[in-house]
Amino acid sequence: MINKIKFFTSSIAEKYTEINLPASLKKLNYLPNWVILVIDICIVLFSAFITIVSFKAIKLYYILPDHLLIGLTYYLAVNFFFFWYFKTYSGIIRHSSFVDALYLFYSQFLTFTVLMITDYVQIFLGHEKLALTTASFFNALLSLILLFLFRITVKQIFQQFYSAADKQNLMKAVVYGIDSNSIAVANALLIENPRRFSIIGFVDVKNENTSKRILNLPILKYQRSLALTMRIINAEAIIIADSSLDNKIFNKIIQKSIDYNFKFFRAPILNSNDDNKHISRAIKKFEITDLLGRKQIELDTTAIANSITQKTILVTGAAGSIGSEITRQLIQFKPSKIILLDQAESQLHDLSLELKENNIEIPLSYVIADVRKKEEINSIFELYQPNIVFHAAAYKHVPLMEVNPNQAVATNILGTKNLADLSIEYNVERFVMISTDKAVNPSSVMGASKRIAEMYVQSLEDIKSNNTKFITTRFGNVLGSNGSVIPLFTKQINQGGPVTITHPDIIRYFMTIPESCQLVLEACAMGCGGEIFIFDMGEPIKIIDLARKMIRLAGYFPEIEIEIKAIGLRPGEKLFEELLNDNSKTQPTHHDKIMISKENYIDNKIINSLISELIKDSYKQDSEKIVIQMKKIVPEYKSLNSVYSKLD
Repeated sequence: MINKIKFFTSSIAEKYTEINLPASLKKLNYLPNWVILVIDICIVLFSAFITIVSFKAIKLYYILPDHLLIGLTYYLAVNFFFFWYFKTYSGIIRHSSFVDALYLFYSQFLTFTVLMITDYVQIFLGHEKLALTTASFFNALLSLILLFLFRITVKQIFQQFYSAADKQNLMKAVVYGIDSNSIAVANALLIENPRRFSIIGFVDVKNENTSKRILNLPILKYQRSLALTMRIINAEAIIIADSSLDNKIFNKIIQKSIDYNFKFFRAPILNSNDDNKHISRAIKKFEITDLLGRKQIELDTTAIANSITQKTILVTGAAGSIGSEITRQLIQFKPSKIILLDQAESQLHDLSLELKENNIEIPLSYVIADVRKKEEINSIFELYQPNIVFHAAAYKHVPLMEVNPNQAVATNILGTKNLADLSIEYNVERFVMISTDKAVNPSSVMGASKRIAEMYVQSLEDIKSNNTKFITTRFGNVLGSNGSVIPLFTKQINQGGPVTITHPDIIRYFMTIPESCQLVLEACAMGCGGEIFIFDMGEPIKIIDLARKMIRLAGYFPEIEIEIKAIGLRPGEKLFEELLNDNSKTQPTHHDKIMISKENYIDNKIINSLISELIKDSYKQDSEKIVIQMKKIVPEYKSLNSVYSKLD
C-alpha cells in the first residue's frame, strides 16, 4: 500500500518537475507550525464531510442531523487536542519520517477511541449516540490516509525537484546489498540535503530479486562482475552497505573494479538508534586503509578495564598519532585521570581542543615537558603519582636519525631510561613501551636506539626492589601515522606527482592506528613483566603496489597520469622489515594477534654501564663514536646504505 502511494506521489512529483517550477521553491522557507495545524484540521474536516456524504448515500447518518453542529465541533476539538499532544504539526513536512507517521496514527486512533467512549457514555446516560461507530472508524481511517498522503506528496515533490535541479551535480551510484542495512543507507541518502548521490538502484549478486523494487528503485541484474554491471548502467560510484559482506569478498570487489575508475564509498553497520542524518554523515569515501581487509579485533575488555579503570595514567608522546589514539581508547575504560605529556605545544593544543569538543568527563592534564630532562619528569611523577605509563614519545624518522645519532640516543634511549627509572622509584604498576620492528636486526641508528631502549627496559625485571611490570610492544608501520607513506603519497598525488618510492621491491608490514593501539592496551592488561609483545601484522605489502592503488583510488592512471619514481633507498633503510631477531623464538598468548618474543636478557648492571657510556658519547657530538658504542651494545646492528657501514 505504502509503495503504491509513493509511486503515485512520485509520478505527481515528476509531473511537477517537468513544469519549470520557480527557482524560489528551492529557497522556500519552512511553513509555520500553525499553518500545518490549520491544513491538518482542514483535512480531518474534509474527511468528515466525505464520510457524511458517503454514508448518507446509503441512507445512514454518520452524525445525527440534530447533533451535527455539536458533533462536528466536538470531533474537531478532540482532533485538535491530539494534534497538539503529539505535536504532529511541528515536523518539517518535506523531511517527514516514519516517526511522524506513527504520531499521526496515534492521534487518529485515540480520536476514534475517545469518540467511541463518548458514545457509550451517552448511551449509559440514556441519551442518543452522537455518531455511527462504523462511520467513525471509516472517518478515522480516511483521515489517517489523507494526512499521510499530504505529507508524502509534499516530501516527494521536494525530493523530485531537488533531484531534477541538482541532477548535473549528483554522482550516479549503486548500493551494494539488499539487506536491512543497505536499505537504511539508501533511504538516508535519498532524503539527505544537500544530496550527494543519485541512487540508480541496488546490486544483488545472487540475482534472486531482480524483478522487485526497493524504495521504488530497481534491483539491478548482476552481470558477471560488478565492474561490468556498473558500466552497463553508466554508474560512477558504488556504496558498499551490505552488513554481511566478508572482508575477502570486499577486497575482491575492490581489486577487480579499481581499474575502471569507479569511486567507492563505505557505509557503517547501523544500529536502531541511528537517524538518517547520522547515517548519511557516516558514509565515507573508500580509503587505502580499507584494503588491509582485517577482521575486527576482539579485545578482552574486562581484563583491560580491570587494569585501567580508576587508575592515573601518564601518556608520553601524547600529541603524536599513536599517543593520541591510545588516549582516545583509554577514555572509554574510565581511568581516574590521564596526564598527556608532549613537548610539541601546537599538536598538544590541537588534541586538547578535540577532546574538549567530545565533552570528556575524565580529568585530563596537558603537560608540556621533555622526557630527556629527568628533573622535569621527576616533578611530574611527584605531582601526579601515575599508576600506569604508556611511553610513546620517540624520534622515528630513519634518515634524520642517521645524521643526528646524538638526538636518537637522547630521546629514544635516555628519555626511556628516565621514565623507566622514575617508574620504579614511584612504584608505577605498569610501564608499556611502544617499540618498532626496526629494532629487529637494526640497520639504522633509529632502529638500534629503540633496540637498546628495549634491552634496558627488559633488564629492569632483574632489580629486586622493582615492583613495576615492564612491558614492550613491537609492531611495524602504522597507516596514516605521522611520517607514514600514506600522507606523503596523498600529498604527491594531489600535486600531480610524481609519487616517490625508495625501491620497486621494498615491502612493509602495516596496521591501522586504532588496531595497533587496541593491541597495545591488550598487551598492557596481559603482561606479567619483561615481555616483548609482537603483533600479527598480516601479509606484507609492496610499497609500489600501495602507491598504484592510491593513485587509482584518487581517479588517476599510474605511470600515465601520475608517475611513480624510485629514488633509491634512504640511509639505514631495509628492503624488508622483521618482527623477530634471528635467534628469537615466540610463544602464543590467548589473543591470536599477539605473541611473546623470547629474547636473551642482559644484566641490568652491564646494560646500564654501556648506556651511561653511550649517553656521555652523545654529548660530544661525535657521530661515529656514538654509532660504534651502539654496535657494541647491539652486535646484530649492521648499517645499510649508510656512512656508518664502514664501522661494521
